[in-house]
Amino acid sequence: MCPYKCAPKTTATLTHYTIVVVSNYADYTADRVGCQACVAVEFPTKTCALRGAAARVARAGEVRNVSLLVAIAVNDDGCREILGIAEGAKEDKAGWSSFLKHLKERGLSGVELVISDACLGLVESVAEVYPEARWQRCVVHWYRNAFSHVPSTKVREVALMLKAIHAQECRAAARAKADEVIAKLKAMRLVKVATWLEETVDETLVYYAFPDEHWRRIRTNNPLERIMREIRRRTRVVGAFPDGQSALNLAAARLRHIAGTKWSAKRYMNMNLLKQHKMSA
Repeated sequence: MCPYKCAPKTTATLTHYTIVVVSNYADYTADRVGCQACVAVEFPTKTCALRGAAARVARAGEVRNVSLLVAIAVNDDGCREILGIAEGAKEDKAGWSSFLKHLKERGLSGVELVISDACLGLVESVAEVYPEARWQRCVVHWYRNAFSHVPSTKVREVALMLKAIHAQECRAAARAKADEVIAKLKAMRLVKVATWLEETVDETLVYYAFPDEHWRRIRTNNPLERIMREIRRRTRVVGAFPDGQSALNLAAARLRHIAGTKWSAKRYMNMNLLKQHKMSA
């Protein structure tokens, strides 16, 4: 039951919401979002995914972009959990460091793998706050980054070559395949993408250190990406928010809805396989 007196006035054909009622609803939502942001993270987390989305906010007479930083995780039962959301001025080291430190203060521990794209400052922040965690670069985002260095007529051919790297049975085979692809790209005179691939391909092969049954789940950021699409779809409808808190409230309300569905109740990964993998290593 809402603690505020938010009952609308209803006529035979129309429901009227007064300014006071709307304001009370907003206060109630803000309170619930604030409480959720302070809830202790009481379960050990093995896998964590991070992503940011932009929202437009009106400030000082002009519209600016702010970032909504979101974290989800897989708990010891193998179920997904939404850890939190925060507003950042932009997706940089300061924003990510502050968000990760906040999660750590709430009790987030035991992180073994962090999955994300290579956005500015995120990798450095993860190494600073969770130095024991490995970082897996999202393979899908890595493909897209690679295509930016490739002529449009060669994208399909290069895509097949890159996907062959991550179709190998072990890390050594994947690394050998990557060397073959690099040599072939140089022969095709695609030196820029070949050099970039040589520098970054190892960042996408971290998932090979985990059970092969988990590879498909942990080499991309797809579960979180679907959530971010839901948030973007709703923020675009609004256009420009009056302030950062209103953008945060809307996104957090959607996250609360998702957390209450079978998305978080259904087992996503079998964590017993990870324990067995550690024992046999």
